[in-house]
Amino acid sequence: MNIRIEKYTPAEAERWDEFINDSGNGTIFHTRRFLSYHPSERFNDRSLIIKENNNWVGVFPAALSDNAISSHPGASYGGIIFNDFTGIKKIHQITDTLIDYIRNELKCNQIEITLPPIIYHTTLCNYLDFALLRNNFTYKKRELSAYIPITKNPFNIFKQESRTATRKSKRDGVVVKEGRSIEDFYHILENNLSMRHNVEPTHTLSELLLLKELFPSRIRLFSSIYKEKQIASTLLFETNKKVVLAFYISHIQEYQHLRPVNLLFYEVIRWAYRNRYHFLDLGTFTLDMEPNFGLGRFKESLGARGIFRDYLQLTL
Repeated sequence: MNIRIEKYTPAEAERWDEFINDSGNGTIFHTRRFLSYHPSERFNDRSLIIKENNNWVGVFPAALSDNAISSHPGASYGGIIFNDFTGIKKIHQITDTLIDYIRNELKCNQIEITLPPIIYHTTLCNYLDFALLRNNFTYKKRELSAYIPITKNPFNIFKQESRTATRKSKRDGVVVKEGRSIEDFYHILENNLSMRHNVEPTHTLSELLLLKELFPSRIRLFSSIYKEKQIASTLLFETNKKVVLAFYISHIQEYQHLRPVNLLFYEVIRWAYRNRYHFLDLGTFTLDMEPNFGLGRFKESLGARGIFRDYLQLTL
């Protein structure tokens, strides 16, 4: 096969995003539209296009730092993005060609890749993982991300404690609405992260507002409201046709007795079912492979189970 690698240029942004949207494992995080929210000086972009006989068969969003190439440091997920139903032989040939190009043309000594969890694949497939491991990639770490299979009635998957909490929240007058203030939510998020973990959100408020402007129909805010006050919210990213990701989740601690987060995800799951999503990703509950058992237990009470979010690396 005539596989060759070409450097990405901004003139190909539209074609790139079309490829992602039609791919078998691409997400919103792989699009040039998403990556463009970063200031141009933040990353040394080295994204690559993979072609066979002049046809696009893959893309590799990436940035270079200190002779190491990462896919992608400015996004939740990276990796090689393929057409759906690309076969195992071609994936091996593409992977081999890409590694040779990075070694010989870019002169890198390290490759780091964060793969989307398998639920993000249009057709469940581990061909890429297999090809990377055969090329001597090793796991840098394997985090656990909690996913919920979408169902018409969330009570079919909720544990009893979450069913009770959801009914209580409704009974006490909490309602869930879409489209409340991102600014108000951000203040809740900042306060929670500072109080509990002494950290700041991954994005600044201005970055979140920019992302919402870039993806007005794919980034959505759902909030639990009590007496007209926004007391809990989740910012959802519609990542691809199968999965919606709860990128941020936060609440006001003094209203915890109303159990607004349980009701919030009850309604989010029902919304996801109406919009034909297959999975809701609640994000990781491990950090550097140390589990947060309390967070894991809460997500499990909503019907979630853990799957790998893999970080792989290769020294060249």
